[in-house]
Amino acid sequence: MEFYVMTLFPQMIQQAVSFSILDRAQKQGRIGVHGVDIREYTQDKHRHVDDAPYGGGAGMVMQAPPVYEAYADICKTVGTRPRVAYMTPTGTPFTQKKAKELAKEEALVLLCGHYEGIDQRVIDEIVTDPISIGDYVLTGGELPALVVIDAVARMVEGVLGNEESAGEESFSGMLLEYPQYTRPATFHEQDVPEVLMEGNHEAIRRWRLERSMEITMRNRPDLLIPEKMSREERGIYERLREKFLEKSLAR
Repeated sequence: MEFYVMTLFPQMIQQAVSFSILDRAQKQGRIGVHGVDIREYTQDKHRHVDDAPYGGGAGMVMQAPPVYEAYADICKTVGTRPRVAYMTPTGTPFTQKKAKELAKEEALVLLCGHYEGIDQRVIDEIVTDPISIGDYVLTGGELPALVVIDAVARMVEGVLGNEESAGEESFSGMLLEYPQYTRPATFHEQDVPEVLMEGNHEAIRRWRLERSMEITMRNRPDLLIPEKMSREERGIYERLREKFLEKSLAR
């Protein structure tokens, strides 16, 4: 899969993806990450890509022509019109489901805004997926783009060494991930749960499921949909819900 990041700071993108899993995935040819400098497509001799907004107001707005020309050049390289994810606080919240969907693409363009945003006309013409990574405002779209790249790349076949890893992580289903432990067996007078030391795989599976359910109920109850639970999950859910209710009444 090829990622094309339209940005004013391609160095920021290239440096960030040169470590760990993303670096290895690039060297193995599983993914490619290309920083596309929007400034290279401006006709302004000073390489300006922004101007004052019509109607007045604070700040500057990125101009449509250099953004469009950068996209058009990517289309020539790819040989088609790839999907364009625009990083914007006004976009649709980014989720694991969206990451899986985007991972099916052969090429994905990520558009990073700056200043007060981008001329709406080019957004209307090229953007297919306006995406927000949270209800807050950042200086630019580069950090959100890197978040999307990391999440999507993990869904690409062969990127993770252990293919089971992606399925067991938080948000792969409706449950958050269970706690993890490693050596030493005792740390600051706290022991690793005994069930994890005994080698009973079925007991470990049940323990992990209960801990996942408990953590999800405490931190993200909005993720839990009883109607979609298995009989085993529903039983754990009902038991933990009573436990949580008892604690709440005891306060």
